[in-house]
Amino acid sequence: MITEKIYGKNTGSRKKTETVTIEWFERDKKILRKKTSFGEEIGIRIDETLNQDDIIYEDDERIICIDIAPCDLISISVSEMKEMGRLCFELGNRHLSLSIENSTVKCPYDEPTFDYLNKLGFNAVKVHEKFEGYIECRAHAHNHTHENHHEH
Repeated sequence: MITEKIYGKNTGSRKKTETVTIEWFERDKKILRKKTSFGEEIGIRIDETLNQDDIIYEDDERIICIDIAPCDLISISVSEMKEMGRLCFELGNRHLSLSIENSTVKCPYDEPTFDYLNKLGFNAVKVHEKFEGYIECRAHAHNHTHENHHEH
């Protein structure tokens, strides 16, 4: 089966519900091949960003919805705007996708970044949860040189 559109959000349908689990970094892929929670092979060819609970197939008896898999994240709590600016500079310089909610910033976990943030004095903790609502870093090519730090 191939699905080609999003039918809406699953808000508790009475139909038989299957899920397709995807990783956070697969949300913007235009073509995916997956298995549903009931083991059916499915092709996904959708030009929109996939989000938690999006319905990608529906008939009279069942729906198939997107489930974003939990992953390891770095969660950093900040208490003031200056600290938020400094943190976002450090994460942006590493070209990381991040999620910002109130006074918490989250990004995908990697040990060097985790250690670096704690060394800089941020309160970074490792969590395992869904990475949603993030801002994807669409990095452009550039070089880091001694003469000109960001040469484009």
